Amino acid sequence: MNTEDIRKIGIIGSGTMGRGIAICSALAGFETVINDISAEALTNSGSAIEKILSVSSEKKKITEEEKNAALSRIIYASDFNSLKDCDFIIEAAAEDELIKKDIFSRLDSICRSDAILSTNTSSLSVTNISAAVKNNPGRVIGMHFFNPANIMKLVEIVKGDFTSEDTLKTTTELTNKLNKTPVTAKDTPAFIVNRIARPFYGEALKILAEGTSDPETIDKVMKECGKFAMGPFELMDLIGIDVNFSVTKSVYEAFFNDPKYRPSFIQKKMTDANMLGRKTGRGFYNYNK
Repeated sequence: MNTEDIRKIGIIGSGTMGRGIAICSALAGFETVINDISAEALTNSGSAIEKILSVSSEKKKITEEEKNAALSRIIYASDFNSLKDCDFIIEAAAEDELIKKDIFSRLDSICRSDAILSTNTSSLSVTNISAAVKNNPGRVIGMHFFNPANIMKLVEIVKGDFTSEDTLKTTTELTNKLNKTPVTAKDTPAFIVNRIARPFYGEALKILAEGTSDPETIDKVMKECGKFAMGPFELMDLIGIDVNFSVTKSVYEAFFNDPKYRPSFIQKKMTDANMLGRKTGRGFYNYNK
């Protein structure tokens, strides 16, 4: 599959990440299919995408014509078969290897053999996921966007052990077409950014658990003194406490339970209580005020 042959992009998952990627795809001129098993999630995604594009138009970041054209390119579908004619797939489902392997196995059975299948995993092995694809596993690659995907420029392109050079080349070129900055990473646990970010979150959670300081103060120090755009607790709330916890667990397991990557009981408790951050209205901060 060459970049110029890509006309239709399929995105699996209509959550925060999926809808952000869909906006990038539609604005870049691609017909875009958003697939999700939940009809309600698709409806919510449609409303969110329209709102995001409208705000961008109001702020003159895009024209009204560009907004309307992008909206017209997006198709919302709960039927998995809606992806069968896509030239390029970006899977943005839950960060669970079994779920992703099942999705890729199903894609393998319905998509053309030259269609590229990418995963937005932030920490799982692309090689392991590609093992679920029997028909040309060389077309499987990692394509890790950052939240919010419609704003953040960086995309980690992860080459698994089976990924072909042609797939790597095409994916890198497509990333540029999506107005993103591609960085190639090896298929190692958490790749580049999330590997570096573990201590950022981990030490902040340890300070909180020890009672040394509170989320507001830690975030303030990191922003005012460290010049970070967001503090660790604000960022975890934006990403999702459950997502961040899942990534930390996978990295911890991938490094054979290395203590420096050990997950925090605070995140476990918050995930169990559905205090997941912005998406549920309550995380380290209360968004329902």
